Order: sequence, then C-alpha cells, then structure tokens
Amino acid sequence: MTEKHTLEVGDAAPAFDMEASGGRKVALADFKGKPFVLYFYPKADTPGCTKEACGFNEALKDFDKAGLTVIGVSRDPVKKLDAFAAKYDLTFPLASDESGSVTEAYGVWVEKTNYGRQYMGIERTTFLIGADGKIAHIWPKVEVPGHVEAVLETARALAGSV
Repeated sequence: MTEKHTLEVGDAAPAFDMEASGGRKVALADFKGKPFVLYFYPKADTPGCTKEACGFNEALKDFDKAGLTVIGVSRDPVKKLDAFAAKYDLTFPLASDESGSVTEAYGVWVEKTNYGRQYMGIERTTFLIGADGKIAHIWPKVEVPGHVEAVLETARALAGSV
C-alpha cells in the first residue's frame, strides 16, 4: 500500500538544494520567477527510468520554448547519474537526493510491493512548479508511455499562469 502524497496543487514547492549530473547544483531558489518540471524516478539506468529520461531529453527544445527547465531526481549517487547521463546523452540535470530529504518532502518515498515483497522506494511522480514557486500540477504514479507529452501539453496550457 502506498501513502498519499502530502502535497497538493497550490502548495508551495518544498525547498531543495542538490548536487546534479555534470558538476551542477540545483536549488529551488535558482528558479525564483521561472517555472520548471521536477520529476522523480526510482533508479538510474533501468528500463522505465531510461525511457522516461530519454523522452524528456528528446523534448527539451519544446520545454525550452515553453520556458521550462526539466530536472530529474533519484536517490542515486552523482557518480551513477553522471554515468547514466553520459550513456544516453542526457543534457538536463539529474539531481542526487542520496539523503532522501527531498523525496520525503515531496511525498514520493513510499512503501511499495513487488512480487509480494514490501520495500521503500520512489513512486514515479512529476511536479510542474509555477513561476510563483507553487505546485501547478502533479502526476502521481506515472506510466511512462505518453507521459512527457502530457507534461508538455499541460505546461503549454498553463503557460499564462505558470
């Protein structure tokens, strides 16, 4: 059984400050006045996470046109994220939340069940954060096929308000 997300549309996005791929850092404060996409994925270089990351990467020009930065977040160490980014030519920041503080703040660190085994893990979730620092849209329990397109479509529809 998974927990319910504690965050809702209209809530202030929880602060974060994380090391990211390519020697970068990403922090909520860096996006003041700018909308962005923050997506959480379970583990770098696994099939679903690779499809999702490559999908966002292929659509980066469209996100740029919509005025949005894309940031991926997992609990993988930066070294693993650098290897993942290099392997698939991912150019957007992949942030490392090794401590788990950001995944917990966003309510995506949940109890999961796989083949009867229960464990804690990241629930694939995407947040669209508006220029005002508030959550404009949440996609919980993401199914990868069609997801990037749905995020882009919503971002464009909300362009006037995000």
